[in-house]
Amino acid sequence: MRHFLSPRFARGVLCLSPLAFLATPGSSQQNGGPIARYSMDVGTMSGMAAMAGGGGGMGGAMGMMFGGRGNQAMHELVLRLGSTQAPAGGAPKADHFMPAIAGLGASVPLVTPRVTPSEGETIPGERPKGRLLIYWGCGAKAAAGQPVVVDFAKVAKGQIPPGLYMNAGSVPQEWQVRFNNSKTYGEWPNGQTRKVVGPDASLIGDHRIAGNYAPEIKFALNQDFMPPITGRSRAAAGGATELTWNAVPKATGYYAWVFSAKEGGDMVWWASSASQAFGGPVWDWLSPAAVQSLIGKKIVMPPTQTSCTVPAEVQQSGGEFMMGTLYAYGPEANFVYPPRPADPKIIWKPEWIARVRYRANTMWMLNGPDMGAMMSQRGGDEDEPEGAQQQRPAPKKKKCGSGLGGMLAGAMGSGC
Repeated sequence: MRHFLSPRFARGVLCLSPLAFLATPGSSQQNGGPIARYSMDVGTMSGMAAMAGGGGGMGGAMGMMFGGRGNQAMHELVLRLGSTQAPAGGAPKADHFMPAIAGLGASVPLVTPRVTPSEGETIPGERPKGRLLIYWGCGAKAAAGQPVVVDFAKVAKGQIPPGLYMNAGSVPQEWQVRFNNSKTYGEWPNGQTRKVVGPDASLIGDHRIAGNYAPEIKFALNQDFMPPITGRSRAAAGGATELTWNAVPKATGYYAWVFSAKEGGDMVWWASSASQAFGGPVWDWLSPAAVQSLIGKKIVMPPTQTSCTVPAEVQQSGGEFMMGTLYAYGPEANFVYPPRPADPKIIWKPEWIARVRYRANTMWMLNGPDMGAMMSQRGGDEDEPEGAQQQRPAPKKKKCGSGLGGMLAGAMGSGC
């Protein structure tokens, strides 16, 4: 791997597995965790997910910066820095210095969000109504025991339907950098800058993260944004729907889900998993190791698979309107300084760890018009000055409720 670092840092940076900084059970070599943790999530969005700025899932629906027009693939970049240290000399300040080809200027600021007393409060509203029908698994017909029916009014009263099991325990939760697990925290995108990631941006080259509450972090990337994934659908025998997609280079696995609804009636949620594994980590970036584990559990489809059949019952229950989402999980790069000493007797305490994860996702209407193509033909708003779309500030994050309702709101791209 190429490094631009000083000899001291060049010798210290290693590519490791996500949890390699942790000591092996029974080992006394490690003396505490790292001071700083840095995560860099790199996404490629296409179809309606690109138009919505990443609204194809919970992680993508958080108002990520995006650039470009029409149905051209867009890029998203989510940066998070967490530290065990308090800022030295004033308010927290940190920046990620990018290669020039990233098109983001010399650096982007990692801003510490302000927490107000109102955040997290529940706003009273009407008692939820309606039902959600849950299906899963690839096949022309739904398997026995489906659907599991969720009556929102009953759930609000604490009546959980029998057979409802979201299988969250089967989806591994990997280490995360968050405001609530860091003494000092910074993130991008944020409200301090209008910079956007353009469709022609590249991340290849040298990266540096510097601030007043964490050690300086340096690494070089040789993996760029993943190519886009394109989902297609066609009617199959018996009312089923056949999903197909392109094989994405370096993809480690695929996951698909469909949301369908009747006006004033039931909502239907289907996932390609062979079990009830919905939302949560599968909507996020996943390490190759986690994906391999989920493939073994038949939650994620292998990289050799490029089709899946949505059971006929999904459309029969939910109607003509069906929104499809596809994820292609990608590679991962990991860095740590200093490296683990070869002698296990030597105490080792990393100063920092950094992780870069990749994915591609798309969203489209299965039985409707190609909205991306329509926007491309329209060519954008003729009354809007060229480049004005890329000068808009990032949309503010909305607070979603917890539980199934909030998860569904995020899934539909409400900006949670």
